[in-house]
Amino acid sequence: MSYLKVLKNHKISTLIRHRWLVILLVFVSAIAIIISNQINLINQAAPVSQIILPVPTEPTTFNPALIIESAYTLLFNYEGLVKENGQGEIEPCLAQSWQTSPDKKQFIFTLRKGLKWSDGKPLTAEDVVFTYNEIYANPAIPTYAKDLFLIGKNRTFPKVRKLDDLRVEFTLPEAFAPFIRATRLEILPAHIFRESVKQKDKEGRPKFLSTWGTDTPPEKIIVNGPYTIESYAPSQRIIFRKNPYYWRKDAQGNSQPYIERIIAQIIPNQDTTLMQFRSGGLDYINVNTNYFSLLKHEEGKGKFTIYNGGLSIGSSAITFNLNKGSRNGKPLVDPIKSQWFNQTEFRQAIAYSINRQQILNNIYRGLGQLQNSPIAIQSKYHLPIESGLKVYEYNLQKAKELLLKAGFKYNNQGQLLDDKGNIVRFILTTNASNNILQSMGVIIKENLRDLGITIDFNPVATNIFINKLTQTFDWECQLLDVAVGQEPNDWANVWFPDAGWHFFNSPSPPGQTPITGREIAAWEQKIGDLYMQATSEADETKRKAIYAETQHLTQEYLPFIYLVNPLSMVAVRNRIQGIEHSALIGTFWNFYDLKLIEPN
Repeated sequence: MSYLKVLKNHKISTLIRHRWLVILLVFVSAIAIIISNQINLINQAAPVSQIILPVPTEPTTFNPALIIESAYTLLFNYEGLVKENGQGEIEPCLAQSWQTSPDKKQFIFTLRKGLKWSDGKPLTAEDVVFTYNEIYANPAIPTYAKDLFLIGKNRTFPKVRKLDDLRVEFTLPEAFAPFIRATRLEILPAHIFRESVKQKDKEGRPKFLSTWGTDTPPEKIIVNGPYTIESYAPSQRIIFRKNPYYWRKDAQGNSQPYIERIIAQIIPNQDTTLMQFRSGGLDYINVNTNYFSLLKHEEGKGKFTIYNGGLSIGSSAITFNLNKGSRNGKPLVDPIKSQWFNQTEFRQAIAYSINRQQILNNIYRGLGQLQNSPIAIQSKYHLPIESGLKVYEYNLQKAKELLLKAGFKYNNQGQLLDDKGNIVRFILTTNASNNILQSMGVIIKENLRDLGITIDFNPVATNIFINKLTQTFDWECQLLDVAVGQEPNDWANVWFPDAGWHFFNSPSPPGQTPITGREIAAWEQKIGDLYMQATSEADETKRKAIYAETQHLTQEYLPFIYLVNPLSMVAVRNRIQGIEHSALIGTFWNFYDLKLIEPN
C-alpha cells in the first residue's frame, strides 16, 4: 500500500473515529459526571496533594504473592531487596548492599537500618527469610515467583538463612546468572502471615491462600512500599495513602513520596478512560494509537505531555491451546481441534495468513514494528531477523501449501477441511475491554476467512479472559498482549513446561482438580531446558547463543504467533513533575520522586 493511500485511509478513519467519539460522549458523559462528583466529595473531605490514575481491572485479592490481574497494586504497596530503574538497571532497595562469593553461589544482602512495616513493626531479616522459605518456596502456595528461583536441572530452591537482624544469606545449588535481578520480588510481613501459612482450611490448603481478600479492612493490609491502601470501593476505586513509615528520604532529609494520595479509578473500558482524561478527570492515560492524533492535537490546551518511551516490552500475539489433557474425564480441548492445533504446519500456516503489516498500518497507525521473538528488542539477547530467524511475512499461498501438505483439503465452497472431512472452525477469544485487540481480532478473522477457516470471534470480560488462561483452561485460541522481556529469565515461567504461566499447555495448578493425559512435546521441553541452561551460564557470549537457539525454536514451532510491538506512549498532566516514562518498566516507577507544581 502506498504512503498516499495509507494517509488517505488514515484521514478517513480519523474522521469516522472522531464522529464516533462524539456519539460515544453522549453515553459516557453521565458516567463521567458521576465519577467526577464522587471524586469531588473525596477532595472536599480531605484536601491533600493527589493524582488520579485509571486502572483497567478489579482486584481479586490484596495478597501480594497471589496477585495476577491487579499487579498495579504492587507498585504502590510493596518492594523487594532490589529494584529495577527506568533504564532496566538494578538498584538497591530494601537491601542497601550485597556481597557475592567468587563462585557466584553465595549472596549476602544487608538491609537498611530502621526499616518498618506500615503498622510500625520493624522489617528485618526474619521477614526476608520467611518470605522466601515459607511462601515462595512453599509447594502448596501457587505464586508466580516460585518459577524464578527453581535453579538447575533438579529445580532446587536457594537455601535462605538469617545471619542477624540486618543480614540474609542465599546459598544457590549452582551459579544462577539472573539471581540479583530476581530478588526484586516483594517481601511480605512474617508477623502477619506466619500463622496463615501454617494453618490449613477444610481442603487441607494453607489459609494463606484466602488471606487478604478484597473484603479485608484496608487497615489490616500491611505494606512496606510508598503507599498504604486507604480504602477500596468495588467497581469504583482504590485509594492509596502515603505510608508514614516508608524508608525513602531525599537529599534534604524530607520524607518521600511527596504526593500524599493516589486515586486508582477502576475503568475497564478504554473509551471511558479517554473521555475521563479529556474532561480533566484523570491525570494520566496510556495512549492507545487510535487516540494518538486526537490527543496530540489537544496536548497544548489540555496541559498534558505525551511521552514516547520507544518500543514497548509487550507484544500482541495469538496462541493455541495445545493441551491434550482432560479434567474430570472431559478433554480441555475438542480432540478434533486439538489435532489441528498440535500440528506445526497448521500453526505456521496461520502465521503466514495473518497480515501483520496491515495490523501495524491500520490499527497501530505505523507506530510500532512487527514482533518476531519472545525477547524484547531492547535486550542484548534479542535475535535480529538478519541472523536467520524464521519470519512469517504475509503469504497466503505459502499458508495453503503448508495445509495441503499436512493433509488438509478444500471443498467446492473454499472451506478448509481436515483429513477426516471436518470443517476447520474454532473460537478466538480476547479481552473485551481492549479495543486494540478487538480491532485486531476482526482483521485476523478476515485474514483466516481468506484461508478458508471460519473464526468465531468471542471477546469476553477481563476476569473471564484471565480465568480461562489460568484456571479453567477451556479455550481454543487466544488473542492477547504478552510480555517480551528484556531479561529472558523474567519470563521463564512461561517456558518451563511445569511452570504456572505455561499458558499454551498448562500444567495442573496446586490445589485444583488435576489434569490427566497432558503431553509435553520434544521442542517444548527443549525450550525449557535451554532456559534452564542459560541461567547457569556465566559467559555472556555463550548465554546469548543459548537464548538465540530458544528464539529459533519458538519461531519454528510457534507456541505464540507474535504480531505487533507498539510504541509505549502515555499522556501525563504537566502539573506532575519528575516523570521519566520507561518502556521497560512504566511511567510511575519513580513515584517517590514525583511532585505537583500546583495544589490539587
